[in-house]
Amino acid sequence: MGISVGETLPDVTLLKMGSEGPEPVALSEITKGKKVVIFGLPGAYTGTCTTAHVPSFIRTKGQLAEKGVDHVICVSVNDPFVMGAWGDSTGAAAAGIEMLGDANCAFTEAVGMRFDAPPAGLIARSKRYALMAEDGVVKVVHAEENPGVCETSGGEAMVAAI
Repeated sequence: MGISVGETLPDVTLLKMGSEGPEPVALSEITKGKKVVIFGLPGAYTGTCTTAHVPSFIRTKGQLAEKGVDHVICVSVNDPFVMGAWGDSTGAAAAGIEMLGDANCAFTEAVGMRFDAPPAGLIARSKRYALMAEDGVVKVVHAEENPGVCETSGGEAMVAAI
């Protein structure tokens, strides 16, 4: 079972691409006193992640901001180099979505969202989900049963939920 409403986000460090290379991002620092949406997905450059999940948050970024969301964060078990390039290629970075790598799977495991699909070459990856937290406390969680589907975890569903 993954993280639930009322639980506190784990205090982990993720990675982003900065102007001079990878930079640490303490999750507790970017969520403190903020309303954030975090969406997790199996992998950068993979099918549904690229064609449905990221685009749904690009489309709804403005609507989420209107509802008081300070940050929209995409987390994947990928390195920051891949996440930076993927954010550029999808337009997510230009839309203001923070593309953070969970390179060691620490965040994904801490929130109970790790999964493995060896036949697809996916080991230590993230289930597909979206959550909204206020000051680090989870208020909404939408997790998909099937990682190849983006319905309840998409941007439109999150806008409707908050």
